[in-house]
Amino acid sequence: MRLGNIPMQSKATGCVTLAGNPRVAEILARVCDLTGMGFAAVAQVTEQTWTACHVLDQIEFGLDPGDELDLKTTICNEIREHGQPVVIDSVSGDAYWRTHPTPILYGFESYISLPITLSDGRFFGTLCAIDPGPAKIDMPELIATIRGFAAEIAAILDAPSRDSLG
Repeated sequence: MRLGNIPMQSKATGCVTLAGNPRVAEILARVCDLTGMGFAAVAQVTEQTWTACHVLDQIEFGLDPGDELDLKTTICNEIREHGQPVVIDSVSGDAYWRTHPTPILYGFESYISLPITLSDGRFFGTLCAIDPGPAKIDMPELIATIRGFAAEIAAILDAPSRDSLG
C-alpha cells in the first residue's frame, strides 16, 4: 500500500528516524529560543495523516511523538498543498487568521511552520512552532534560520541509516 507518492514503510521510517534524534531535539529547542514560543515539533504530513515525529512542549499543549491530529484541522495540511511557509505573529491581529478554524480550535496566538522537503523534491512534513501568546516572528532572518533547520531535518531523513551501511 502507498500513501501519496511515498511507500507507507518510508513514511513510518521517517518518524522513527527522527524520534529521539539529539540533533532534532537541539533544533526544536533552538526554534523555541529564537521565536520565544513554547511548543515546537516536526510533523510528518501525508494526504491522510498528521503525525508528530519529535516534540518539544513547554506549554503543555499535550502532543507526544506518535500522536496524530485530524489532518483537516491543521495548517500543515495547507502547507502540504501549497508548499509555502506560514508565519503568524498574532492571530487576533490578523483579519484572515482570527476567523480561521485552526487557531480557534487549538488556541494558539502565534504560529510558524515551514515545509520539510526531501532532496528528491518530495514533501515530508513541517517544522512548526506555536504559542498561546503573540510573538514577533515574521522576520526574514528568522524565517531563513528556521528554513535552514527544516533543510537540516530533511538531510537527516535523506541520510542512509547506519544499519544499511553494513
